[in-house]
Amino acid sequence: MGAGLSGTARGNATVTQYYAQHLAAERLQRVYALAPPRAQQYLQAEIDQLCSLVHGDDEVLELGCGHGRVAEHLAACARRVVGIDVAEASLALARERCARLGLGARLQYRAMDALALQFEPESFDLVACVQNGIGAFRVDPQALVREACRVLRPGGRLALATYADAFWPARLEWFERQAQAGLIGPIDHAACRDGTIVCRDGFRAGRATRDQFQALASMLGMPAEVFEVDDSSLWCVLHKSKAQRAAAQSDSPCTTQGDNRT
Repeated sequence: MGAGLSGTARGNATVTQYYAQHLAAERLQRVYALAPPRAQQYLQAEIDQLCSLVHGDDEVLELGCGHGRVAEHLAACARRVVGIDVAEASLALARERCARLGLGARLQYRAMDALALQFEPESFDLVACVQNGIGAFRVDPQALVREACRVLRPGGRLALATYADAFWPARLEWFERQAQAGLIGPIDHAACRDGTIVCRDGFRAGRATRDQFQALASMLGMPAEVFEVDDSSLWCVLHKSKAQRAAAQSDSPCTTQGDNRT
């Protein structure tokens, strides 16, 4: 997860500013190094699920790529991958890692806001917003989906992933480790509820629910394929209709297909 989406935290600090100042580059790497075993299992299961959605000739866009943890895996199974984020320090580290791994021919990183993508319509086969990007940053989810679908080719997929309800104890333990390491503020346990982590320094990160995914799809006129993986992540995969051009109907650009999991 990176700071690829805009949003407002408590007070005057935006969520993107919080990530850029407190959870970028090497500090973001430490977040993942501190993950307890159950969280590590979740992270790997999420990557495996995302890679299963990729076809070998795909061009893939990852929103909120951070230091490149997920994009590097995508580059192993896609023709081309672009990761975007607004945290320049994370992007610098991602580029260093990319060069070290020899992935430069297939993987690139760009500084960009996910709500204002600087790409032509129908540029990608898959757009991914995983590791709770849709829940950690307070954005208009309809605007996020519309903009992602704008850059999807007909027949392309939009993959959104957040935390499953059953993962709450492991997630809270993971955030407690981050707080103890000084990466985020102390956890405000009295305020943490309904899938939202709250810290005493103003940071808070929620998550999307199955009902919210389905309501989002309904508001946009899109039937949704919503399913859980590993009892840790909740997914919503939308497919853009091959019969519809991106520029023709930006308000309801997607329909769904999938493996019929519920």
